[in-house]
Amino acid sequence: MIKKSIFLILFFTGIVIISLLFIPSFFLPQKVTLYGGKLMGYWTGFCLNFFLSTKIIIKGKENIIQNQKFFIASSHQSMFETFYLQTIFNSPIFILKKELLLIPLFGWYLKKIGSISIKRNKISKRNLNFYENIFQAVSNSNRPLIIFPQGTRVLPNERPPFKKGASRIYEKLKISCQPIAVNSGYVWPKTGITLGQKSITISILEPISANLPKEDFLKILENNIYSELNSLN
Repeated sequence: MIKKSIFLILFFTGIVIISLLFIPSFFLPQKVTLYGGKLMGYWTGFCLNFFLSTKIIIKGKENIIQNQKFFIASSHQSMFETFYLQTIFNSPIFILKKELLLIPLFGWYLKKIGSISIKRNKISKRNLNFYENIFQAVSNSNRPLIIFPQGTRVLPNERPPFKKGASRIYEKLKISCQPIAVNSGYVWPKTGITLGQKSITISILEPISANLPKEDFLKILENNIYSELNSLN
């Protein structure tokens, strides 16, 4: 329990320190701020390894899409993947709840790096343009979009149906999808209680090509990610 508490305290302390150090990046090019996000990802890996003896295993690097636009669809069990995937991919564009932009300092960073916000359960002009905003963000950047088709963090053994919004994004973007399965919930579950002494595996799966019927895409995506998670458990 002491190690777990030390991990959480030092992890969040480090995130705050990095945020403070990168305040000047608000007035500099976006790439400087993006480097701060990548640094947070490396800090996450260091804290897990050093304080909890957690090994991070990356499978399937050969499946990473090269020299073309793509978006990432990842399983979501922990805040781990929101930080650490930035170390593997080119500073992904995040979709997030609008309320997160209101968090002092951290929310400012999210806005600076070009995150796409949505106000859940409310009809607004911005929400109506949500998919068009995603299309424009991806079209005007060499950074991949990242989505979590489960919609929220889930427990390691939960298998909720993927949200239909993922298939609408696929249909709108007309680019390949890079599926990722991450079993981080066994080490760092959504309850925030870290278990430690285990490994976290990031499985980069074979891409799903563009232009499939969106219903077929969603079935393939859900089946591939859950099949891989089942094999990792």
